Amino acid sequence: MSSRTSWIPYALIAPSVLFLAAFFLVPLVQTVWLSFSGDEGLSLVNYQRMAGDLNFSLAIQNTFLLTLVVVPIQVALALVMATMVSKLEKGRDIALWILTIPLGISDLAAGLAWLSLLQNTGYLNSALYALGIIPGPVGWLSQETPWSLFAAIAMAEIWRATAIVLVILIAGLQLIPKEFSEAAEIFGAQPWTRFRRITLPLLKPSLQSALILRTVLAFEVFAVVYALGGRNFPVLAGEAYTWQNENQNYGVAAAYAVLIMAISLAATALYLRVLRTRPEQLP
Repeated sequence: MSSRTSWIPYALIAPSVLFLAAFFLVPLVQTVWLSFSGDEGLSLVNYQRMAGDLNFSLAIQNTFLLTLVVVPIQVALALVMATMVSKLEKGRDIALWILTIPLGISDLAAGLAWLSLLQNTGYLNSALYALGIIPGPVGWLSQETPWSLFAAIAMAEIWRATAIVLVILIAGLQLIPKEFSEAAEIFGAQPWTRFRRITLPLLKPSLQSALILRTVLAFEVFAVVYALGGRNFPVLAGEAYTWQNENQNYGVAAAYAVLIMAISLAATALYLRVLRTRPEQLP
């Protein structure tokens, strides 16, 4: 290999490395440093104030509960939709385009759309009142109805972000050779058996990527929650926003950000361990 071609790969990846260093690594180091910075130098005072926050335990509870409910439902729905779309012989592109429309909608816009549907004077109350089902407006998103507020946020998140998982799983299904399923069908394997013993094991890398991406984004959920519930449904990202913008305490806000990052890294390590795929395990 000539000296000219030996440095070409490094030159090609250099812009990406510089971009990551400038817009990811530097802010990351600054945030971690800020979270440990106090009036007397490095300390844990910001983390102590975070742990003493009135909404801290509730924010952790809500964030984990939302993640544990939303992510499995999104993966299951995306898996069903991806399987159905992959079996279409005609109109596959149109069906996929319709199912991925929510990808073009921002988090805040999705939250506002569901707010117009579920608020006191929203479309749902108007329809139920017109049908005579309710005598007057129902506060679905109030602090007095925490479970309906949680359900509304969960439905909005499921509607908004399932398409991300769908795209990943569709790509994974396209990589599975059809010969495996056809051979199993010849030997009499039923559709559920083929799906469980062939499709799912070969889809593990895509499921792993989808779960990591959606779990990390679920821990960072903010705009949909803020649009529908405001401070009535505290989450970790929302508390970070409150400490930075309302309390003007950047150290505690950075501590919340570091906590979200630590939880996301732990979840990523868990997925990588549980869903790791070895060549000898594949059929």
